[in-house]
Amino acid sequence: MERSLRAARVATYVYFVLYGTLLGTWVVNIPAIEERVGISHAALGGLLVVLGLGAFVGMQVAGPLTDRLGTRVVVPAGGVLCGATLFLPGLAQDPWTLAGALLVFGLCNGCLDVSMNAHAVHVEKAYGRPVMSGFHATFSVGGVLAALAGAGAAGAGLHPAAGMAAMGAVGVVISLASARALLPAAPAVEGPGSADETGTPPAAEHGGTTGRVWLLAVLALMVMLCEGAANDWSVLHMKDVLGTSAGTAAFAYGTFAAAMTVGRLLADRFAARFGSLAILRHGAIMAAVGITLVVLAPWLWAVFTGWALFGLGLSGTVPQLFSAAGHADPAAAGANVSRVAGLGYVGMLAGPAVIGWLTHVVALNHAFVLLTLLCVTTAVGAGVLRTGPDRTRRREMPANTP
Repeated sequence: MERSLRAARVATYVYFVLYGTLLGTWVVNIPAIEERVGISHAALGGLLVVLGLGAFVGMQVAGPLTDRLGTRVVVPAGGVLCGATLFLPGLAQDPWTLAGALLVFGLCNGCLDVSMNAHAVHVEKAYGRPVMSGFHATFSVGGVLAALAGAGAAGAGLHPAAGMAAMGAVGVVISLASARALLPAAPAVEGPGSADETGTPPAAEHGGTTGRVWLLAVLALMVMLCEGAANDWSVLHMKDVLGTSAGTAAFAYGTFAAAMTVGRLLADRFAARFGSLAILRHGAIMAAVGITLVVLAPWLWAVFTGWALFGLGLSGTVPQLFSAAGHADPAAAGANVSRVAGLGYVGMLAGPAVIGWLTHVVALNHAFVLLTLLCVTTAVGAGVLRTGPDRTRRREMPANTP
């Protein structure tokens, strides 16, 4: 069991890296595809909404399927579909074909996203300690690999579709090769009468599970809206508000992304010691302090510090919410994760648009006050993690646990 559980954890890392690589391959090819299709930035923005819509639908479909068929079936299927459809946007000749390609690719992305997160919940439950944030950290590794591969393909003069097809083929092979290491089903709840570690039988909590999951989803929407806003507006803030060069402004996003990655690598250890509630609440407070510093500070070093605090604070929040949703009812982990991930993804897409709309009313840095308010609201609402199994106190790991 130790060896199989360790293998399942490694396989989960592989799928998170794979997802980051496949999605990143599309991202690094956006400029070439935009030029090939002949569309404006505004039109591209609309097409990205189609990608998001496809992902949202895919998440809602994959959640119940994962619970019914098992992660060992749905996770590799999602990986194969993502790899097999990656080249489609590279073949697009006009906006309509690109929209269709992005819709299909988005559907497959949503399937892989939810199913691998559901499997990550199962692995975490089998380990009896937090491991979710580490999985999310490796997603960023995939983005780095995609950037390196994209640079190599561009340097070799490859057509976007050829480079994307090659990466997709590798993804299909990796998905199939890693499937056997996945857990066949959710681990059974341990203890007399299937009671969780708080002493409450799962059946006693079932009536409140759905409402709690939707509360987690609302929190996910808020923190992922903040993340999406930082992704798209951090560089523009540095350039337009502080008047920096484009090169210096790029470091704003780099600082935020690096802090997110480092935070996720450390979050599991802190969650094991202090609990998920502390990670969510104190992380949200740290993020609120960071973005407020960005809003108010006129000095570069202070703004960079603000983006670092913002990324570090947000880094552990989403994994805790996904994990809590999956643990709320292990038999419906896929469906619950799909609800939280789906609404969170809406926030990720809405973040840039909401900030853009606010800039018609107030200055860009003042628009970021909304992010402060959302972080504070998340900190206040973090108490939802007090209820439900596996969230308030982590079990001590047995000495022989891998």
